[in-house]
Amino acid sequence: MIRIIIAEDQALVSGALAALLGLEDDLEVIGLAKNGQEALALCEKEQPDIVVTDIEMPIMTGLELAAAVAEKKLPSKVVVLTTFARSGYLRRAMASGVRGYMLKDAPADTLAAAIRTVHAGGRAIAPELAMESWGGEQDPLSERERQVLRLAGTGSTSTEIAKLMHLSEGTVRNYLSEAISKLHAKNRVEAYRLARDQGWL
Repeated sequence: MIRIIIAEDQALVSGALAALLGLEDDLEVIGLAKNGQEALALCEKEQPDIVVTDIEMPIMTGLELAAAVAEKKLPSKVVVLTTFARSGYLRRAMASGVRGYMLKDAPADTLAAAIRTVHAGGRAIAPELAMESWGGEQDPLSERERQVLRLAGTGSTSTEIAKLMHLSEGTVRNYLSEAISKLHAKNRVEAYRLARDQGWL
């Protein structure tokens, strides 16, 4: 039996997923989490075989969850299930240790097959993304630039970002101008939008 935890902040989606996967003879959903932090705690406690996670969640994202699972050397393998069909997200997911990347509009049996593949030690990537991931632009942003840009996108000022990240305002402005320059954007708002559209944030 393959033991699964689902991390998804929308209760309706989470419940539907659990019900669909529960119809499979060899799959058992042993826990549901509303965010990555809850899922990580469940992984530490229950040691599931597979974690099926969304990317965008409050408190801790699916990619942060995958990185934390890898860092703590937990046995669980992570499968991302998302609406983001972008190669930027896929590349970041793979860099975070994700073993599967599937899209939410895929049929339930496709997800079940992906879970079995990952459990057996393989990788499972949505076919429409597998080809795209070889092309597309490379992410030019450093991790710090990404963090600063993400906060700027929420409307935070340079002063607020500096306080949150324990940096000087000058350093924050440098990171922002670097990001704006690399993305050939006019300002921080446009840089945020461009980076988000590419799946780099």
